[in-house]
Amino acid sequence: MIPSPQTAPPPPRDYPDTSGEAAAQLADFIHRHPRLTVLTGAGVSTDSGIPDYRDREGAWKRKQPVQHRDFMESLATRQRYWGRSLVGWPVMQQSRPNPAHRLLAELERRQHTELLVTQNVDRLHQHAGSRRVLDLHGRADEVICMACAYRCQRQAVHDRCYALNPEFRQHRATTAPDGDADLEVDFSGFRIADCPQCSGILKPDVVFFGDNVPKTRVQHALDALQGSDALLVVGSSLMVYSGFRFCRYARQWNKPMAALNLGRTRADDLLDLKLNTRIGETLEATLPLL
Repeated sequence: MIPSPQTAPPPPRDYPDTSGEAAAQLADFIHRHPRLTVLTGAGVSTDSGIPDYRDREGAWKRKQPVQHRDFMESLATRQRYWGRSLVGWPVMQQSRPNPAHRLLAELERRQHTELLVTQNVDRLHQHAGSRRVLDLHGRADEVICMACAYRCQRQAVHDRCYALNPEFRQHRATTAPDGDADLEVDFSGFRIADCPQCSGILKPDVVFFGDNVPKTRVQHALDALQGSDALLVVGSSLMVYSGFRFCRYARQWNKPMAALNLGRTRADDLLDLKLNTRIGETLEATLPLL
């Protein structure tokens, strides 16, 4: 059983400084707490061209993404989702790791990372060389049938959708987070590629908003956190509870916490160290100090 966390926050220490000054603070934090659980969010992948959801104040930049219940119960929602994904998914599919991903992989190689828990679904940490990775919210590159558990690569579903809806190849739109796009057209005639085995609903193997992270994943992350010296949050506002919960448990278990993130986080009053600087530049300046 996971105990109910209690919070007793110390006053935060906030360093809205240059990457060099922040790097010295982060290097000192890692020297004092060498075995880290690292929690990452959308801010790590923005330099790879994948948009994030929130601004520096933690507010939504655009309409909230699709809800799990709507996707499962509404044909119109699924038509809109897959139609817009034909425009948005290629951006995520073609994205490549940026320096922040590679530097976090190097932190692991130097034996400072017990587990990297990512809220992102882009798999860029793995592509950069990280091995101890937990995809908290799943992975966007695979699709699963919600009826029979059939699984396939997401691109195969998009290829089928293009074959069923060739006119959608002409559409262009601004990309949005997680393979979405700001495309506003009539989707009522969009033909969805359902499960080839049972005609069930195909869904990317990700945790949509309104759905729950599998308990086994949460427990895996909490076990790593308990065995770590500290929690390091990188590129996350922590506005979603599935990530914020780890800060609450860290406080209950007296685990020091640091955050490297541009803008405020939901856990600002729980942190021991807040670094309000650019992620890649700060990590690049930190590693030579370790």
